[in-house]
Amino acid sequence: MSVPRNVFWFEVLLYTALALDALSVAFADHRTGADLLLTSMAAALILFQFYLVRMAVQRRAGWPRWVLIAALVLAVLSLVQVAAGEGIRLYHVIEIASCVLAAFGLYLSFTGDAENWFE
Repeated sequence: MSVPRNVFWFEVLLYTALALDALSVAFADHRTGADLLLTSMAAALILFQFYLVRMAVQRRAGWPRWVLIAALVLAVLSLVQVAAGEGIRLYHVIEIASCVLAAFGLYLSFTGDAENWFE
């Protein structure tokens, strides 16, 4: 069975958003002493989200989409809080683009021909 169009675009958009997340970690301000720990945690979270997208698409599991929505909500709240304190910087713009792509991809995973794909 071939992957429906909305599921394909969900996968592409989420992987692109996660690649942008990895790029934003590279541009983030690394002046604090806990840089290695924070960077490692960010990398682990990005890899976990890659796994969730793969599980949703390849195994047709529906619950990873809800975990990804929760992660997106937390990312947006965190982004708003940090940007309000520091102002908008380059890595914030990259994060905003990532959140928009993820939101659109998640929307597609719940609509159209994707509705019957997930169990």
